Amino acid sequence: METYRPRARGVTIEDVARAAGVSRQTISNALNAPHRLKAETLERVTALIEQLGYRPDQSARSLRSGARRIIAYPTPEDDPANPNPLMGGFLEAVVSAAGEAGYHILLVRPNPEQEQTRALDELIAARTVDGFLLSDVLPDDARVRHLARQGIPFAAFGRTAPDQPQNWVDVDTVQAVNDLVGLLAAAGHQRIAFLASASDLPWMGHRRDGFHSGVRRHGLRGREISVPGDEPGAIVEVTRRLLRGPDRPTAVVAASDWLALGVYAAARAEGLDIGADLAVTGFHDMPVTARLEPALTTVRLPLRRIADVLVRRLLRTVKDGVVPQAGVLLPCEIVVRASSGECAPLVERSYDSI
Repeated sequence: METYRPRARGVTIEDVARAAGVSRQTISNALNAPHRLKAETLERVTALIEQLGYRPDQSARSLRSGARRIIAYPTPEDDPANPNPLMGGFLEAVVSAAGEAGYHILLVRPNPEQEQTRALDELIAARTVDGFLLSDVLPDDARVRHLARQGIPFAAFGRTAPDQPQNWVDVDTVQAVNDLVGLLAAAGHQRIAFLASASDLPWMGHRRDGFHSGVRRHGLRGREISVPGDEPGAIVEVTRRLLRGPDRPTAVVAASDWLALGVYAAARAEGLDIGADLAVTGFHDMPVTARLEPALTTVRLPLRRIADVLVRRLLRTVKDGVVPQAGVLLPCEIVVRASSGECAPLVERSYDSI
């Protein structure tokens, strides 16, 4: 019997039908309505589909159904020489979550001279994607307003303004930093400082709120210090001034792991041992934090959980037209390590209902 060899242009549904000795509709039924075929026919056709490597034409399917099964993700700007490990992890989580739902992620980046909204318009006009995932969202984000005005499905990592669609997911940063303060208070610390960058970004404000809330809750002496910029030298100098004198804090809650690294350097310059003379905590759980000496107690964001909820909420809007009336706050995880001294891990919170 002659072996069937498909043409070099790629295997088509007609190729499979000819090899199986059945109609084109039979192949279509095997893929889309297998219950319509006899068991032996379905088994034979399915085996040939696998043997020949046939894959349905997704563009043709999209034309028939109107669904592209593609989600656009406008990526935030980053430095290739010093990439943001947090957003790299988030992208990996988003790709995985979308893939499990049968969707692909299309990365979008406006050129430097192009407005962000114009890059979105190009995809909308071309009918290339089903919806958008946004990150680094600000309360009055131009992208959010633009998509909402046109009725384009989107879901946002970050809280949108009250007058905009509330299809967002965020992390409960206030509670996370509050928990860090409680952890240090339980270890006996009374004088605690909060080290933050001089930024008006909303997530930095949430971390400040969490610190001050924790200080009030536990009756501690709290002090907030702002660092102008993120240069290592400035971070170290500001922290060294904080650590001098008899009334220095015994614990520092840094608003990021990057700032915590500066606290490590400053403490050592002042002759203090991290974990013994000074407790230190960070935020983000960058890969380096577990390898510091001592390892850093920090806050880990649930990136896979965030991506799962974002994709699920977006697809409800895409498929069913359902726009959520409220956003979702997800809990962070406190990762307790040696830098905070003798601290017992917190009991894990349960959020199974989210």
